[in-house]
Amino acid sequence: MTETDHNHGLSPDTSVQSGGRVADATDANWVDRFAPPATRPYLRLSRADRPAGTWLLLLPCWWGLGLAVASMPQLAGPQTLWIATGCAIGAFLMRGAGCTWNDIADRKIDASVARTKSRPIPSGQVSVNGALVWMVIQSLLAFGILLTFHPMAIALGIGSLLLVAIYPFAKRFTWWPQVFLGLAFNWGALLAWAAYSGTVGKPAILLYAAGIGWTLFYDTIYAHQDKEDDALIGVKSTARLFGETTGRWLFGFLVASVCLMGMAAVLALISAPPVALLAGLGGAWGFGWHLARQMRMLRLDEPDVCLQLFRSNREAGLIPVLAFCLAAASAILLSA
Repeated sequence: MTETDHNHGLSPDTSVQSGGRVADATDANWVDRFAPPATRPYLRLSRADRPAGTWLLLLPCWWGLGLAVASMPQLAGPQTLWIATGCAIGAFLMRGAGCTWNDIADRKIDASVARTKSRPIPSGQVSVNGALVWMVIQSLLAFGILLTFHPMAIALGIGSLLLVAIYPFAKRFTWWPQVFLGLAFNWGALLAWAAYSGTVGKPAILLYAAGIGWTLFYDTIYAHQDKEDDALIGVKSTARLFGETTGRWLFGFLVASVCLMGMAAVLALISAPPVALLAGLGGAWGFGWHLARQMRMLRLDEPDVCLQLFRSNREAGLIPVLAFCLAAASAILLSA
């Protein structure tokens, strides 16, 4: 699972010595450097010190919005900028709320494993009741942003809560918890499209499916860090399921994700100016190139490499964002 779920914790003593800082937070993270000490346990609970997951939740939103604008430039206006900004704030808040819920659900498992004992709840930095209150606060703030969007987007946002609620338990009953993560993390492709257009178009559905394939790709890589510990405690994952055949599966997810994204671009931009269509297809191509590069660098038995490649998916996901924005700008200018 992603940093939403897995965190390679320090031992309790080391955690205390480092002021509660978690092992996979970078030296430069703003929480441990600048946040008031009293807020740090709650910000760590939200993974604010490890922003990769926020990016992975946000980027499909921007995919959906960018492609929607390129497909329907006549609808562009000041609200479009707010949708992009609101998605960014909402992704931060909802990723934090989801991580808090995840740690509440996993607190007994985390307390029994050395690598996760330093998480805020099992280490005693935050109580369960305190975590519940923090989760509600983040959720309500995110809901306030959601209420500024189109009613269709509001309905989609509320509907996503079921996926968020189920995900922490998926690794207990299926070898494919990454599918549930993909369903939840890429929901923004549908929501942002609906926030802009008031509908859920077929390109948005294809983008959503592309994002699920992408999540299966990057989260399988991430889960390989923990496959031995997961086997000991009985946690299921695609990393354990695929084992030595992981490379073939990753290639399949890569191809599926790129093809679905390319189909979304074609369907959305077939009537747009050629430069917009070219930009959209270029985004899918660049995205696939980045994933292929990750596969060339992959060393499944080297956790540091897996973590580095997982984090690099921010750059992979930004490629379609930039391409779709270029397509949108072209469509707006040439349709004026």
